[in-house]
Amino acid sequence: METPSLAPEQNTAKRNPWYWVPSLYFAQGVPYVIVMTMSVIMYKRLGISLSDIALYTSLLYLPWVIKPLWSPLVDITRTKRFWTVSMQFLIAGGLALVAASVPTSGFFKLSLGLFWVMAFASATHDIAADGFYMLSMSKHEQAWWVGLRSTFYRTAMIMGSGLLVVLAGVLESKNGLSPAEISVQAKTGSQVVAAWHPPAVNATPTPDIKIITSSPGLEMALAPLTSDQAKVLITQAKTWNRQQGFIVEEQPAAKKTDEPKGWWTTSISEPFGNWLKQLFPKEKKGGPKATAAGNVGLIYFSLSKAPEAGKTIAVNLERKKRGLEYIGLAKGDKGFQLVEGERFVFNSTNWNQPAAAVIQLDPKLKDDATVAFVATSGNIPAAWSITLFVVAGLFFGFSVWHSFVLPRPANDGPVISGRSLLGDFFATLGSFFRKPGVLQAMAFILLYRFDEAQLSKVINPFLLDSRENGGLGLTTSQVGLAYGTFGIAALTCGGLFGGFTAAKYGLKRMLPIMVASMYLPKLAIVFLSVTQPDNFLVVCGAVTVEQLGYGFGFTAFMLYMLSFADGPHKTAHYAMCTGFMALGMMLPGMWSGWLADLIGYKHFFIWIIFSAIPGLIIAMTLKVDPNFGKRVEPAKT
Repeated sequence: METPSLAPEQNTAKRNPWYWVPSLYFAQGVPYVIVMTMSVIMYKRLGISLSDIALYTSLLYLPWVIKPLWSPLVDITRTKRFWTVSMQFLIAGGLALVAASVPTSGFFKLSLGLFWVMAFASATHDIAADGFYMLSMSKHEQAWWVGLRSTFYRTAMIMGSGLLVVLAGVLESKNGLSPAEISVQAKTGSQVVAAWHPPAVNATPTPDIKIITSSPGLEMALAPLTSDQAKVLITQAKTWNRQQGFIVEEQPAAKKTDEPKGWWTTSISEPFGNWLKQLFPKEKKGGPKATAAGNVGLIYFSLSKAPEAGKTIAVNLERKKRGLEYIGLAKGDKGFQLVEGERFVFNSTNWNQPAAAVIQLDPKLKDDATVAFVATSGNIPAAWSITLFVVAGLFFGFSVWHSFVLPRPANDGPVISGRSLLGDFFATLGSFFRKPGVLQAMAFILLYRFDEAQLSKVINPFLLDSRENGGLGLTTSQVGLAYGTFGIAALTCGGLFGGFTAAKYGLKRMLPIMVASMYLPKLAIVFLSVTQPDNFLVVCGAVTVEQLGYGFGFTAFMLYMLSFADGPHKTAHYAMCTGFMALGMMLPGMWSGWLADLIGYKHFFIWIIFSAIPGLIIAMTLKVDPNFGKRVEPAKT
């Protein structure tokens, strides 16, 4: 299929979109995944507590939520090309500064501050890049490229959460002690059950420091333990590791008890919840809820020589990646979960004591399986610093590339009306709410994904939950395989097909078909909840149908926002549309878990079918330009 060309009147200073659209949207995804995903892994490897990681990295999402508030400034000052390129240079500089801060003593606060600046720069870059996309391309080209630009954005997600993390891991293993690999087997018929007994460590030091393991392999019986038995062993290991100084954690804040219930709880949520429970009683299958837990195994680690006085050596333990896991396209076999011992700190006083790692099997694991865990110890700050410098160099390259290859459309300039800067700012904001059909458009943007926003929060718990509770009882690795391979492939194909068909037939003609395709995800999940199939391939097929329908139908949503934002202030107006889109995803997701817990999975998914009706009705009544997205042939002279 040929890429659509620009109409003759748009040929001034044009560039083939293949030169800049893929790299622009790849660059748009990189800082987001660095700030939101890779930073979490980095802080975890550097020993930051999980509570601090969860709190502070969640706050980094705020700039993308509130970016519509300053989108008018991008529209009324300078060009979109200027904002795009300058924000890329700023992000590259921010990445370099974060890389330089990692090896310092106060890296956590300093890097968080720099990530915060990067987040605002990246959100501003999103505003400008989306505006530049609309200014530089005809409506037909916008439709043709909408699926492709999403594909390159997702590629950046894969690189940030996969390849860059692999690079950091390789650097960690190459600049420290030799890795120690432990084979872990789960076997039917095995009688090996763990018992708490830390072994004595040979205290004779060796010339070089090495990681010593209690055994090169661990065999675990697939026979389950009771929850109490597993909890005792895990608690013993946790207590031992903290007593010996291998792990130091902050004490969690004390929870408040006996707080009076608020007006909302007593007057609204509790009465409404009780009514729903009576109307839609949850179906319970089988007997009482199972109390079995997966078997646990113990591995002990120590060093062969004491570190220098005043210095520490951190040993990190993780499951060895395989195949597509290296690039983030698979979640791996998490039927083996490391529940204690991700990171140990050895010093001159505890180097010859055994640090205990605990591996627990998924109780749903029924077949023999083998994985490998790897213990590494390197200069972790240096590894992540080098990785971030590599990303900074890559982004600097994007900045230089785009400063040359981005086209210079004649209509790219500040959209001003002669008022003051403040006057233009509020005029731009106000012009969005004066657009014809704005109330219908806002309702569509808020409600089109009303069902999906609820479904996305419940689908994984449903797949993982036991059959007695109405779920499918899949292992974590099976869910990762279903969504990390079949799901990604189907989502990408659906998005590409949606963009190509909209470019050929136009948004108005394709809109009913695309809206109807959004019912495929809901019907697929209702089918799974009603039949609860045992065949994993059937589940993968349903996930493929779900993601294919969503990818195809979501194209209509993106194109409609491009269509509605079109006009003098398209950059700011598109950012406002995406803001309402985020709001439409956030609010329904807040109550979805509560509702599913009240009425059960089957009734919840049936409710999802009905909750899509308002968005469907609005979508079918939208006024859309019949030619939007289609190629418009130039008039003959």
